[in-house]
Amino acid sequence: MSTEFGWWSRNADGDKFQICADFHGGTLEWHRKSGHHQSWEPHPPTDEDWDKLLAEATRRLPRRLLSQKQFDSIKRLRPQ
Repeated sequence: MSTEFGWWSRNADGDKFQICADFHGGTLEWHRKSGHHQSWEPHPPTDEDWDKLLAEATRRLPRRLLSQKQFDSIKRLRPQ
């Protein structure tokens, strides 16, 4: 089962874009797009993106939308 996390962000130039992190089978894929009619493109995650992902995953734990095992897997995927 795939778990998808998404949020809006801005880059240093002030351009707004949507970020999607898709967690499936122990892998995590990052994509982004800048508008409704734009295609998804690969997104190299920043430290801020990782912080946001972990914050969103933490919020889902008490509501049982994400298991502790999935949360631990996401934490392990973060580069040190």
